[in-house]
Amino acid sequence: MNDEATTPTDEQETIDPVTLEILRNQLESVATEMGHVLIRGAYSPNIKERQDCSTALFDASGRMIAQAEHIPVHLGAMPDAVDIVLQEDPKPGDVFIVNDPFAGGTHLPDITLVSTVAPDDEIVGYAVSRAHHADVGGSSPGSMPPGAKEIYEEGLRLPAVRLVDGGEPNEAVHDLIRANVRTPDEREADLRAQRAANERAEERIGELLEEHGSTLLDAFDAVIEYSRERVEAELDVLPDETYRAQDILEGDGVTDANIPIEVAVTIDGASIAVDFAGTADQVAGNLNAPLSVAKSAVYFVVRAITDPEIPPNHGCYEPVSVSAPEGSVLNPDAPAAVVGGNVETSQRVMDVTLAALATAVPDRVPAGGQGTMNNLIIGDRTGDFTYYETIGGGFGARPGKDGMDGVQVGMTNTLNTPVEAMETEYPLRVERYALRPSSGGDGRYRGGLGLERTVTVETDATVSLLTERRRTAPAGIDGGEDGATGENLVDGEPVPAKASVDVEAGSTVSVRTPGGGGHGDPAERDPEARKRDRRDGKVDDR
Repeated sequence: MNDEATTPTDEQETIDPVTLEILRNQLESVATEMGHVLIRGAYSPNIKERQDCSTALFDASGRMIAQAEHIPVHLGAMPDAVDIVLQEDPKPGDVFIVNDPFAGGTHLPDITLVSTVAPDDEIVGYAVSRAHHADVGGSSPGSMPPGAKEIYEEGLRLPAVRLVDGGEPNEAVHDLIRANVRTPDEREADLRAQRAANERAEERIGELLEEHGSTLLDAFDAVIEYSRERVEAELDVLPDETYRAQDILEGDGVTDANIPIEVAVTIDGASIAVDFAGTADQVAGNLNAPLSVAKSAVYFVVRAITDPEIPPNHGCYEPVSVSAPEGSVLNPDAPAAVVGGNVETSQRVMDVTLAALATAVPDRVPAGGQGTMNNLIIGDRTGDFTYYETIGGGFGARPGKDGMDGVQVGMTNTLNTPVEAMETEYPLRVERYALRPSSGGDGRYRGGLGLERTVTVETDATVSLLTERRRTAPAGIDGGEDGATGENLVDGEPVPAKASVDVEAGSTVSVRTPGGGGHGDPAERDPEARKRDRRDGKVDDR
């Protein structure tokens, strides 16, 4: 991220608190409206139904000034994409496209569009949209091959190139994308939706400039400074100490060997340094995560342990530093496979960082959540369809409240694909979609329940699974019991946590997701709460 000072210069106007609050809300409303435009305009169910996308506004120097509260793993990594674009000498009317994980991206299915915001032919900022596209080529439908050993197997890799050059579409780039993906019409439609979202931002910023003049640009600095000061104040009251934790990933799709993730979190006054020294070297499979992904997970944790009302922007992250050894699983060298790093390794980074901080902020850290996105991809190799979904599970119990059942946990914030939409769009039939009784860890407060989703595939297809917490359970805390591990089945037979299976028409795929850990001694659970659990079917009779 750009580290320029944010202190207003003598020429900048001092903004009174009321005006600042109005401008901050207007800027955040622009980012939110961008998201609405993208979701309404998208064609693929993954974006229009599941809302697997994010939008944000940046100033002319590449600092995030406002974001819609969408996908955590997208938003923390967006600044790296903008930094890459700034190196390409952008001009008014330009729209850049990028998905290269080693140059501003996270994993190849997440395509980012960065558009200049220049309502009066002078760049005042950038509008950014990132969306998970259901297929970007590669060796298997959905572009998330569990056994990939190189990024070349994962799909089309785009450095920051102009999709629109000075207002004129670059048809050569469009042709290149269409030629390398399985569902080209869907990709074009989703990219149009992203462009429309970015264009809406330029329109709205133009209106705000007409209303507020240069005060709007001064507000960019002011909102960043405001958020930085509030985060620093929150950190400053925490005990100065180095907190440590470790966890594992359950194999990389090539081998089943555990992959250690270690962290040391140092709080020093109003700053926090997160160091992943001791973490495993980069692996042969696709659980490698670019450093931008690790930063996203850490930023999410910092947001979780501080006041959630602090406006999310560059200022929130200025007091935070993140480091990982070069060549490690959290800072790999090209051409490492990385598609699983964004979805699974990011979850473990969040888990281990929260675990380290449990001592510092025990009233804000829940028990372990499901710790996985439970990625399920089903598609045919002819390119007729590609279905992608992350499936919810158990949220860990909180210090004073039960965990939530069947929700997305941590680094994703998507909805589910409605059964009706899924069966309309794809040759799939949902046989079962239900909570898993007793999958949440027992405790004074019960962990959230996992889900079971069983789907019949009505045509020959390839099924890919990228999942975690199939061997190691989500941890309970303060005497609470662990949540249940997950399980994957094809035609009733267990398959590995990371697998790709060709199936015939009529085959069934079941994903049983982990529950959340419990919080506190189970003997202290309120008897009335236990009666309610049994009445609601959340526990087996016992």
